[in-house]
Amino acid sequence: MTSDTAQTPSAAPEGTATTIDAVTNAASDIGGFIRSQRVAAQVSLRQLAERAGVSNPYLSQIERGLRKPSADVLAQIAKGLRVSAEVLYVRAGILEERPASPVRDALIADESINERQRQMLLEIYESFRNENQANRPETGQAE
Repeated sequence: MTSDTAQTPSAAPEGTATTIDAVTNAASDIGGFIRSQRVAAQVSLRQLAERAGVSNPYLSQIERGLRKPSADVLAQIAKGLRVSAEVLYVRAGILEERPASPVRDALIADESINERQRQMLLEIYESFRNENQANRPETGQAE
């Protein structure tokens, strides 16, 4: 009888997660992603912490999934890694992932503009796309 009750807590339905689990998973996911980007860029933890303006221990905790960074800290880390802040925001669950677009990809990859300019251009581009989508006549209806 005790063996049956011991197994019950682990038999949670698939796909269910508490809010705490979701935050923990997002924190570890973004931390692992930041670490992989840092390693790929051949930047030490200390160098990235200095570039991002955060402490070494704090950055280490983020990478290990112990802390979930704010949007501002993610923007600083993105700048230090020379990647788009949007990429980190999506990985952290702050922004929803958008469908791929060659224009968006080009803007994100363009290193000749700064992060603020990139975000402004992306917002303008998305507003044009949304406006055009809203003005399209629905298919299947007579005009």
